Amino acid sequence: MTHDIHGLHHTGIVVRDLDRLERTYISLGFTLSPRSRHLLNERPGEPPVPGCTANRCALFGGAYIELLGIVDESAPDPWHTKAMVDRHEGFRLLNLDTDDAEAADRRLTGAGLRTSGVLDLERDVDTEDGTRTMRARAVHLDPRSTPEGYVGIAQHLTREYVHQPRYLRHPNGARALEAVLIVVGDADFDAVVSRYAGIVQTSPDRRGHLTVVELKEGRLEFVRASDAERALPGEPVPAASYPAAMTIAVDDVAAARTLVENGGTPTRTVDGGFLVSARDAGGAGLTFTAR
Repeated sequence: MTHDIHGLHHTGIVVRDLDRLERTYISLGFTLSPRSRHLLNERPGEPPVPGCTANRCALFGGAYIELLGIVDESAPDPWHTKAMVDRHEGFRLLNLDTDDAEAADRRLTGAGLRTSGVLDLERDVDTEDGTRTMRARAVHLDPRSTPEGYVGIAQHLTREYVHQPRYLRHPNGARALEAVLIVVGDADFDAVVSRYAGIVQTSPDRRGHLTVVELKEGRLEFVRASDAERALPGEPVPAASYPAAMTIAVDDVAAARTLVENGGTPTRTVDGGFLVSARDAGGAGLTFTAR
């Protein structure tokens, strides 16, 4: 079987106040890429136009965390980000990685999933050789069929402009985005897990109160809403189903924890590492574990 989806591409935390979110992640010990404005199209074949959003990213060489904000309320919003943050801010985006967006789109639509078709994204980025245009392609699943979040498939066309070596070293020792934890309403749980297993062409595996879908690079973890307190005790519940947390692999858990706490953010011990609450990380719980 040909697997056109390989792993995690990036996660996205979406807010209106990008300045504040940037300060939060810098205080947590992440190196962020420079701010970059998006050029987007709404339909396949249309030329990208300057949108209302910009981002900064915590990059790890593979997957990355995107900090996405509304920076111009008067600009076009072809990817409907304003409506997204109007519902609630925080961890809203999950993109899986492919090297062939067209093939992934054909397979997913052939399986009965509604998609946006293949869309184009561009943004100018600073490189050591001057300004270059980062280009990517994306396929968005119809958000009406993914109530847990905004899910897409993304393809780098210019990966070297994104994962620049100078942005891959983090004071907290972060090396990889290893996992995403999604809370799913009990009534929808089996259908949601089955959908993701079909998308990535991998069978799910039950591990205690979690159900895990392994990817070639990274993993997706699912927990029933009724068990969410066991997985993330005391954490906020923004919706019936939602992306709740990410697992970040670091070189030295103790050193990372000291840096985070010295920056003024409380932590809590969890199996294998420590947790920063979603309340203190822009709406995404962050579990730090040893690499």
